[in-house]
Amino acid sequence: MDQSADTIFGRILRGEIPSDQVHSDALCIAFRDVQPQAPVHLLVIPRQPLVNLADASAADGPLLGHLLLVAAQVARQEGLTAWRTVINSGADAGQTVFHLHLHVIGGRPLQWPPG
Repeated sequence: MDQSADTIFGRILRGEIPSDQVHSDALCIAFRDVQPQAPVHLLVIPRQPLVNLADASAADGPLLGHLLLVAAQVARQEGLTAWRTVINSGADAGQTVFHLHLHVIGGRPLQWPPG
């Protein structure tokens, strides 16, 4: 089993753990983060097990583009006119679940730099 398939996100994808989904299609799902950092904090994850962006290849380009388009779609769906999309790649960058995921964060002013 791929390392990313054996994570909490793998369990969510398999239906073993419930999630508050806001989007689902053949390539990905999006759901509300259980530890939100802003009034709107969604996660977009691919169904395909992929550990992080560093492990992506050129063949993953269409999937990565789709994930970004879904991030924008769910942000607008939540009524956001401005938001931040974050992808942490690796433990030193703050990645805690080793299944590629995009954070969609908004609903309040966001500071820069983030941390």
